[in-house]
Amino acid sequence: MTAPTEATRGAGRRAVEPAARFRDLLAAEWLKLFSLRSTYGSLALIAVSAVLFSVRAALADHHNWPGYSAERQAAFDPIHDAFPEEGWLFVILAAGAVGAVAIAGEYASGQIRTTFAAVPARSAVAAAKVLVLATVMLAVGVLTAAVSFGLSQAILADRGAGASLGDPGALRAVVASALLLPVCALIGLGFGALLRHTAPAIVATTGLLLLLPLAFDLENRWTAAIHNALPVPAWERLVANPYIQFNEHLATIPGSWVALAVWPVVATLVAALVVHRREP
Repeated sequence: MTAPTEATRGAGRRAVEPAARFRDLLAAEWLKLFSLRSTYGSLALIAVSAVLFSVRAALADHHNWPGYSAERQAAFDPIHDAFPEEGWLFVILAAGAVGAVAIAGEYASGQIRTTFAAVPARSAVAAAKVLVLATVMLAVGVLTAAVSFGLSQAILADRGAGASLGDPGALRAVVASALLLPVCALIGLGFGALLRHTAPAIVATTGLLLLLPLAFDLENRWTAAIHNALPVPAWERLVANPYIQFNEHLATIPGSWVALAVWPVVATLVAALVVHRREP
């Protein structure tokens, strides 16, 4: 009988090696995400900028409240102070960048080849990456939205102008703002998988989230419909941002929820398809 060679023994060992468990993939993707220094900076930027802009808006209205007319006080919307558009633009940009870097950086460094060599099941790798990213960004989103709402309304309560979660539209605004972070991050992930380079992925994500909504004529029914279907305008509708008053063809609340839900699903499918079919 011929003695087994080293190659034969190695092949036998590889044959009995257990496949990577999904929880192991989740742990690996968690380590990858938080091994990037940009992740910490982006998450800090998200939380700090959102809270500070909310507090700033609330303090401004608190200071100016005695000078507001009775009509302005009656029409005042305290929820806008919790989620001012100018502050949440930083949130949107940073969240999209986190998603883009999470996968584009791995392609750029070549680490993705090592990942696929260790785990040939690319769909499982993509699913783990999506789940870790969405979970982290949702946790940050819930914390950021809750603190922004709580602090801003506590400041306004001194003037009797604050809102509670039980007020019409308040809970909806908090939930929509919390979900905005994973939505933007997954859109960034989709562009990162498609373009495979960090800078173009961030530019494309920024273009879709922040620049494309400016390109549509809101006086035209069809272009306004496209505008309303974009993720950031859908969020603005759900938080009742005052800028939506310039839209003559205002989106419905259910339609805005659908838009906010469809975008991350499409981005996830794009990322999974690209990862599965294209060679790294």
